[in-house]
Amino acid sequence: MTYNYNRLWKLLIDKGMTKTQMRSQAGISTNILAKMGKGEPVAMESLAKIATALNCGLDDIVEIQKGGEL
Repeated sequence: MTYNYNRLWKLLIDKGMTKTQMRSQAGISTNILAKMGKGEPVAMESLAKIATALNCGLDDIVEIQKGGEL
């Protein structure tokens, strides 16, 4: 499976927020942010924290595709 967080990065741009600001507001670790930057999977709990902090849904944050094709 491929994890694509481009929706989150675009949302941050639209909100005028940096990744560091989002990390702090959501209460996630730098390690989680680094994993997302590499397109690696992160815990649902972390995604839920981000969605709550940004007042959005999970589908606004991550796109998961089978077979590695987007």
